[in-house]
Amino acid sequence: MGIELKKFDTRSRAEGPEVKHLDPANAPYYLPIGDEVQIFGAAYNARLPVLLKGPTGCGKTRFVEHMAHQLAALESGPNELITVACHEDLTGSDLVGRFLIQADETVWVDGPLTQAVRRGAICYLDEVVEARKDTTVLIHPLSDHRRILPIEKRGETIEAHEGFLLVISYNPGYQSIQKNLKHSTRQRFVTIEFDYPPADKEVDIIAHESGLDRDMAMQLAVLGEKVRNLKASGLEEGVSTRLLIYAGELIRQGIEPRRAATVAVTWSLTDESDSKRAIDEVVKAIFP
Repeated sequence: MGIELKKFDTRSRAEGPEVKHLDPANAPYYLPIGDEVQIFGAAYNARLPVLLKGPTGCGKTRFVEHMAHQLAALESGPNELITVACHEDLTGSDLVGRFLIQADETVWVDGPLTQAVRRGAICYLDEVVEARKDTTVLIHPLSDHRRILPIEKRGETIEAHEGFLLVISYNPGYQSIQKNLKHSTRQRFVTIEFDYPPADKEVDIIAHESGLDRDMAMQLAVLGEKVRNLKASGLEEGVSTRLLIYAGELIRQGIEPRRAATVAVTWSLTDESDSKRAIDEVVKAIFP
């Protein structure tokens, strides 16, 4: 089967936070696994900050996007979702803002956190433990009853807009003693734990997101379940639902299933030869 090549716009975009304007009618697909939708909705109504924790690719970011669009329908709901991918070089100025020289004058430019506080957006700090420790302290006044953001460089304190909500996430499986969320930060958040979905729901998710028929989606879900069981044999991380969807999308584009599983699952999970060999055996058993 031939592959249809599509043209894409390759013009570069300035790096920065991802800002999404919210429309409840266009909420991204999300299949609830437990009561996470109700918990998040209740937390938003009470304006309680939310911590999402769980393994890579289990749906945390998609969940935030889905809920942000849904909550936009409320009279006092959020109007934007501002997502910041945290990293070790993320500074307080990157979040709050800084003075910049423009033309012949110095002007203040709000960072993504300040924009969200002023405008009533949901601010989502993804993998927050990757940020510097002195950076995460900045969110403390926003994550308790005060709901304020002090900007020391301007001598200004901003009260959060009614629609503002702070959401953070991290993957506890990857954290070391040096990179862990401080108790003084964790205890300011309502925490929702995520894991990979049960097999029947993962089939539905794979089929919906990849466009595959249910039988093939079921084979990929079985692959996911069996590979995750290999963690007891030394595999550091189980295969994410995201990677299973990627494999499904490759199959739908005409790639042979075993090959799609190899490039999307086996090679993406590990470079360790014994682990690759073990995953390959599972792939061959499912896709002979």
